[in-house]
Amino acid sequence: MIVCSCNVLSDKAVRTACTAKAPRTTGQVYGCLGCSAQCGRCARTIRKIMDEALIGAVGCPVGCACAAHPAKHD
Repeated sequence: MIVCSCNVLSDKAVRTACTAKAPRTTGQVYGCLGCSAQCGRCARTIRKIMDEALIGAVGCPVGCACAAHPAKHD
């Protein structure tokens, strides 16, 4: 699935970059893939993919604050 239409980046390419190079920011993901952010609409999706890739690589600790665990509003 294409997650960034400006740079034509797929979710698979983002996951591969995350597992191969362990970027810490969305800007670093773009850099790993040889491009830069354009309009920015995909940044949240890329961040979510990054969080999912990190969980798969190291496991998710109890009580973590990653995007895979939406904040609870009481």
